Amino acid sequence: MLGAAVELAGSDGLLFTGRLSVSSHPWLADHVVLGSVLVPGTALLELVLRAADEVDCGAVEELTLAAPLVLPAAGGAVQVQVGVGEPDDEGRRSVSVHSREGEGPWTLHASGALAPAPADTVPFDATVWPPQGAEPLDVAGCYERFADAGFEYGPVFQGLRAVWRAGEDIYAEVALPEGTDGDAYGLHPALFDAALHASLVSAGGADEGAVPFSWNGVTLHATGASRVRVRIRPTEDGSSIAVADTAGAPVVSVRSLTVRPITTGQLRTGDRDALFKVDWTGVALTGERADSLALLGKDTEGILDGLALQPRTDLDDLAEAGDHDTVLVPPMAGGAGTVESVHAVAAEALGVIQAWLADERFAASRLVFVTRGAVSGEDLAGAAVWGLVRSAQSEHPGRFGLVDVEDDADAALIPQVLASDEPQLLIRGGEVLAARLARTEAQQPLGWDTSGTVLITGGTGGLGRIVARHLVAEHGVR
Repeated sequence: MLGAAVELAGSDGLLFTGRLSVSSHPWLADHVVLGSVLVPGTALLELVLRAADEVDCGAVEELTLAAPLVLPAAGGAVQVQVGVGEPDDEGRRSVSVHSREGEGPWTLHASGALAPAPADTVPFDATVWPPQGAEPLDVAGCYERFADAGFEYGPVFQGLRAVWRAGEDIYAEVALPEGTDGDAYGLHPALFDAALHASLVSAGGADEGAVPFSWNGVTLHATGASRVRVRIRPTEDGSSIAVADTAGAPVVSVRSLTVRPITTGQLRTGDRDALFKVDWTGVALTGERADSLALLGKDTEGILDGLALQPRTDLDDLAEAGDHDTVLVPPMAGGAGTVESVHAVAAEALGVIQAWLADERFAASRLVFVTRGAVSGEDLAGAAVWGLVRSAQSEHPGRFGLVDVEDDADAALIPQVLASDEPQLLIRGGEVLAARLARTEAQQPLGWDTSGTVLITGGTGGLGRIVARHLVAEHGVR
């Protein structure tokens, strides 16, 4: 699966390259997930195991999958790169797997670490087969059930021959179909993938929508197997896997494998350019409270009165009061008009931010702006403060925070909320929400009259010209 290895100049790292397609590796066409030809997680592991062998590493210490590797339609190919970093003092090396189609951007699919010595494994006696006392499970029709769930395994991946259960342990016999060459691989990815199907049979298909997510402690003991015996044993964070040949000799062992559900949206090749939105996700309070709180400025709305903090008029007054880990800025009062209020509050907040950054007495403290209704749009001046502080957060990580509340009861939770390191938080009815990025689908375009006038605002330089040309060329705007 890898065609070349290149030593990196000036370092002990290596770069392995290859190309994957259903033409070069026809068996990949037999792994169709939710309508897409998906390179299985066992194939990504095979790439990394091959790289590990080249740098004399005995195990894949960990490998976490970041994004599915979907092969393009109509038999197209993807370029693959496996990067291996320099060894650290203990001989461990970082490893990553990227791919791209044509001259497109590179996508990270997996990252982890290689270890110099084989991982510790739990002994697996495969010489007595099937295991004594194991209960046979029915595998008839299992691949039809998998297909109904969106996992259409072709002949090469339909390797389950028998499955047994003994307590919590699952045993299976798996084989490649005749004519499939396993000698060219450490462990053929289709054979290894089929071994994982045994747990699906045992669970009655409960996990059919899941794929490998994180491998830990993987050691390849022998290569070229075409028929194997498998034991899958539950662990605290997933399953341990032991694979042996028909004589009972070990082939591969996995200390722990965790799986995750997969959706159609994750398999869209255009997702690398997908749209994102801010999603407010609930976070649990630890019960701890932020120590050494102070208040900078007068709380004209009285929303922080319940915290019993003495207002400090300026930074000098604050410094004289002693060191404080966290300093709160109460909601700022704006002018009478909306525009004037936004301008005045934003200017005041900017002045506070600049003075805070320039004063070395507060280099180890965090300044948290408290607003009410800024995120919901009720307070437009507060919304301007949020935009300003978010920019300051990106330029000075850890120095600023934002908390938006709805009422006094929410404000009472601020000491507990600030015990976390979250930079942006909402408190709504006692629930604490943190900002997260989430994928979002493009909205259907609204109907509009292209014969009318179009007003372009904001990016009226280079971006504005691009938008104007697009409107004229694609939408007939005049």
